[in-house]
Amino acid sequence: MRLLMRASACLIALAALLTLGISGAASAHTTNSVVGHVYVNDNTAGSNTIAAFDRHADGSLTPVPGSPFATGGAGSGAVIGSQGSLQITRGGRYLLAVDAGSNQISTLAVLPDGALSQVPGGTVSSDGTQPVSVAIHHRLVYVANAGAGGSSYTGFVLGRRGHLRPLPDSTVALPDSADPGDVLFNSTGTNLVGTRVGSSQIDSFFVDWSGRLHAASGSPFTAQGPGPFGSEFRPTDPSQLFVSNAHGGANAGSVSAFEVGRDGTLDSIGASPFADDQTAPCWVEISHDGRYLFAVNTAVPSISSYAIGWNGSLRLLGSTPFHGPSTLGSEDARLSPDGSTLWVVDSKGDAVSGFRVNGGQLSELASSPTSLPAGATPFGVVVN
Repeated sequence: MRLLMRASACLIALAALLTLGISGAASAHTTNSVVGHVYVNDNTAGSNTIAAFDRHADGSLTPVPGSPFATGGAGSGAVIGSQGSLQITRGGRYLLAVDAGSNQISTLAVLPDGALSQVPGGTVSSDGTQPVSVAIHHRLVYVANAGAGGSSYTGFVLGRRGHLRPLPDSTVALPDSADPGDVLFNSTGTNLVGTRVGSSQIDSFFVDWSGRLHAASGSPFTAQGPGPFGSEFRPTDPSQLFVSNAHGGANAGSVSAFEVGRDGTLDSIGASPFADDQTAPCWVEISHDGRYLFAVNTAVPSISSYAIGWNGSLRLLGSTPFHGPSTLGSEDARLSPDGSTLWVVDSKGDAVSGFRVNGGQLSELASSPTSLPAGATPFGVVVN
């Protein structure tokens, strides 16, 4: 009888432990559940790939099974400084990636589990040399080509099955000295802007109903600082444009603010440019509510935070350093859809860093940075 009682007590205790274990595992699973994905253009030499990560509730990243995924084109295998080499379509159905080593653009389908699949026939010529940045508005796509002898902005139309076809008579040739760093649409698709890092100029266009570009009077405009680089339109106001000026020297970077006319003309806002007090602010991201701007200072590395006034003027809030060394080469940045995390590509560290966002305040995640696949020389990041 005593043995039976002891056996019963053991079974009860074991059941309790199992219950606690299951509960703990469920709790851990809930805490670490997948809330989205992070994608990075690896720019690998030979066969280019996209690194795909599950994004967990605690901010940690784990590779999606099968990652990295081949694009169908080739990377350059060298560090490239540009913003927007990887984009996601509205609704998250397709990724568009530049293949700088083969002068192509690739379309990949985003599967429900976050994996990627090449669209058959989805890798096409960029109609130039060394594509570095891509912009998309609905089905209209423009690519910035930066290579000598083929530098340009050129247009494409994205088909329903992910196929890109060239838009006739859409190419705007650029001089070899331009070295474009970014091309982007405003939220209404009525304006397109490109930065010329090499010649410190900004191209600004009106986009007509057919998707063709018409240069604004005075375009290209002289930038307000040397090396205009990353740029973004304010999500809540398609007429306000912000451009980082990266080449001002040690602690002399700045961010410019412009009012963009319907015809693409640029007018300075307030006391623009606004001091960054850091070195090489190259990449720009703006909170979805339009209240804060984040500029990635590649040479430090750090991220400067600004409050954006109603009229587009900027007020510097401070800068947040990275965990990693100054050799990280931190570049392109993208916020998560809910705005709670900011992800940054570290081109020389072959990693991606993550920051928790609280208004204009940033704090790097304990799990950051996360390593990228071997052979990566990354640029471009997308978060969904």
